[in-house]
Amino acid sequence: MSGPDPAIAAVRAAVREFLASAKVTDEVCVAVSGGADSLALAEAAAFTGTRAGLKVRALVVDHGLQDGSAGIAAKAADTARKLGADTAEVLTVKVEGPGGPEAAARRARYGALRSALPGGHGLVLLGHTLDDQAETVLLGLGRGSGPRSLAGMRPHDPPWGRPLLGVTRATTRRACRALGVDPWQDPHNEDPRFTRVRLRTEVVPLLEDVLSGGVAASLARTAAQLREDTEALDTLAGEVHLRAFTEEGLDVAVLATEPPALRRRVLRRWLLDSGVRELTDAHLRSVDALVGNWRGQGGVWLPGDLVATRAHGRLSVEAPQSTT
Repeated sequence: MSGPDPAIAAVRAAVREFLASAKVTDEVCVAVSGGADSLALAEAAAFTGTRAGLKVRALVVDHGLQDGSAGIAAKAADTARKLGADTAEVLTVKVEGPGGPEAAARRARYGALRSALPGGHGLVLLGHTLDDQAETVLLGLGRGSGPRSLAGMRPHDPPWGRPLLGVTRATTRRACRALGVDPWQDPHNEDPRFTRVRLRTEVVPLLEDVLSGGVAASLARTAAQLREDTEALDTLAGEVHLRAFTEEGLDVAVLATEPPALRRRVLRRWLLDSGVRELTDAHLRSVDALVGNWRGQGGVWLPGDLVATRAHGRLSVEAPQSTT
């Protein structure tokens, strides 16, 4: 008796290894859009769950952005059940807010998925593939976002799990064909108004042609290497943060002895913990200059109407005092 189709087997193996490493023991949720990636993921999760005694919940988000979206969501939920999910439910959201429709839809989707977790705890599997990881790295590279962005998406970033970051989009499509499933083709995935679509349809194919193939895998591999380096540096930065932190602010003498790359990681964590939002590299480097290039300069204005200052050997962040 022959085994499953190689594509099905590859997706199942990736999910099995991920769930084992994440130590999932009772229930796992799967975000299902109806596309090939999420349907292949749902089948693999259901297959693995049956053998591991895990309950599998399929979560379908209806963004309401297209005519007939409710029907598409209902079909995706029904397909997930047929592929073995124990339950499947549709989560209806309202897409609104700043940042354009793509960003607003993402916020609404992740908010709905997080809210579906009992008590806010648990794991939601997402169908991001190796190709999605490569596109994420290219976006970060083009925007000059630094190593944290180039490190791409983490496989396990609670409550999110991404078992398929080592599996190609072509593999999930082959898996669906072998399963006899006809995935939904989201028209937004072909709309050149979206940057990621142009990366997928224009930039990556050109790079594959110019560099003789293997670009997506190489970018994903680079992301994994950078993620390991970033996590190691973050661990070291955490130790420096503990030594530098005082109730009056960060001890400049402790920070001054550290390399700039490590020092800025400490400052980034401290600023975020202090309530600074939308922190840019320019903000971070300006605050770092209060340590590494100190000339008695004034404070650094930060988003949220906050200011970072240096006084008496300490860095502090506070709202400026009113002069009225």
